[in-house]
Amino acid sequence: MTEERKKQVDFALPYMKVSLGVVSPKTALITDVKQLEGKTLIVTKGTTAETYFEKNHPEVKLQKYDQYSDAYQALLDGRGDAFSTDNTEVLAWAIENKGFEVGITSLGDPDTIAPAVQKGNTELLNYINEEIEKLGKENFFHQAYEKTLHPTYGDAAKADDLVVEGGKVD
Repeated sequence: MTEERKKQVDFALPYMKVSLGVVSPKTALITDVKQLEGKTLIVTKGTTAETYFEKNHPEVKLQKYDQYSDAYQALLDGRGDAFSTDNTEVLAWAIENKGFEVGITSLGDPDTIAPAVQKGNTELLNYINEEIEKLGKENFFHQAYEKTLHPTYGDAAKADDLVVEGGKVD
């Protein structure tokens, strides 16, 4: 959910929270944003990572790619020192790509992920919100995390760090 996207759609209650993460080679692990000064950070154009680093860390040299696949390939090829995007994505990628690790698991303000409906479709929006609240009482999103995401993330992430129950962000 971003302010720009809110101009185009109406968002329902969130079901997940996400922030930026930074993945880098284990041999030159980036664990603090200060370590990126004078280094090249790979980002994908039009993402929250690009916006965040341009606004908050102009001292970091950004290497921008149109596609995520190109950005990850650039990291694999050593064309940059690290890559930043949603923490959920870099955590899973690092598990699949030996020799890489997420040294920064949460950077910037956390955002939420929520369903979107066509602007003005209040009937559908209200229905989705009611369902999210009802599912929250059943602990549905934590159960879904354990079944679907925990096998991917293992101990690299915790459900409470990523899941929102009943649309209420802690």
